[in-house]
Amino acid sequence: MIEIALTFDDNFWAPAYATMRSVCLTTQHPENIRFHLLIEGITPEHQAILETIGSDYGAVLNMVDLRANNVLGDRIAAFPTIRMLRFRPVIYARLFLGELLPPDIERVLYLDSDVFVRSSIEDLFQIDMQGKAIAAALQPDRMHCIAGKDLKARNAFSMAEPYFNSVVLLIDMAQYRGVDFARVLQTSLPQSEIDMFYYDQDIINFVFKHRILELDYRWNLQNAEPAHEVLNPSIVHYSANPKPWLAWSRVAFKRTYRHLMTNDYYYRYRRERLVRMVRRWFGLR
Repeated sequence: MIEIALTFDDNFWAPAYATMRSVCLTTQHPENIRFHLLIEGITPEHQAILETIGSDYGAVLNMVDLRANNVLGDRIAAFPTIRMLRFRPVIYARLFLGELLPPDIERVLYLDSDVFVRSSIEDLFQIDMQGKAIAAALQPDRMHCIAGKDLKARNAFSMAEPYFNSVVLLIDMAQYRGVDFARVLQTSLPQSEIDMFYYDQDIINFVFKHRILELDYRWNLQNAEPAHEVLNPSIVHYSANPKPWLAWSRVAFKRTYRHLMTNDYYYRYRRERLVRMVRRWFGLR
């Protein structure tokens, strides 16, 4: 069984659907895939759409209600406060995979909801991790992520060492379960340093320093534009703000992505986003 985990709230139901569908479409045996969906606030209508991945492709879905587990309440108080508008507390759920997933799982592939899988996921899931806890691709703009404004290095990281993106993570669960992320941070760093962390990504890089295997960039090609399609990436990561569901974006495989999400859900999702935006403008809930 290929174990894949995603964490998202109702704002990302359609991208999550597209990500799962891309996995199923590019594998010979989607019935061997089990998706663990760590979800928060999903409406019954959207959940029913997500569940069609099981009926359409034979994949198994395990829904984990984050509100019922309360991991995004007091449990994340020790982590940096989410200040960037495009992020939500649900991004921290990946740090709790060890306790939220079944204990018999030995390896899990974590995927964010803004990726398009274009090659058989078995090829990634079955790699030799060489005893490392995690396999991940490098962050292309890692110097800025590490140092920030004027590239002033922080005490927790060195620009002379590798720094990895946290959107595609192949995880050895035996090593991952043994980590209390909050305790490691609190016993290793002053709160002033923790407050500067780039959320889950900095935490994973800090806690698993020297224990991350570098993946080929094609397993997490970031900021891809149409010219990068020739690289034939295995996973396209629509990082930052240009997303394939935005009318103005110029990203790789944009037309294919629309059909991946399906025309019905693509246009429904855009309408829903527009309604949410208008409601925010007028201060409505």
